[in-house]
Amino acid sequence: QVQLVESGGGFVRAGGSLRLSCVASGASLSNFVVAWFRQAPGKEREFVAAVSTNGRRTYYPDSVKGRFTVSSDNAKNTFYLQMNNLKPEDTAVYYCKANGAYWGQGTQVTVSS
Repeated sequence: QVQLVESGGGFVRAGGSLRLSCVASGASLSNFVVAWFRQAPGKEREFVAAVSTNGRRTYYPDSVKGRFTVSSDNAKNTFYLQMNNLKPEDTAVYYCKANGAYWGQGTQVTVSS
């Protein structure tokens, strides 16, 4: 059974940065496509970033492109989401997802104006 645990969320002012981590257990992330999603209150969960199994390709929606960077460290079985120039509209619970099936429990990110 794959388990994912996120960390790194918190409170930050607009323009600030945070780095989220997602540690996996039960399987090697090197075999998975891994992704980040977020869900703000009253809104649907939305895609934020993904990285391919070999780490060579990354994917972002326009809303975060140029500000967020996804990466993976297979040796640590961990992947990351570096978030820079945060905006109040980035406030949400952030979730990691692996292999299209496994979800973490989420970590809250709050950005004040």
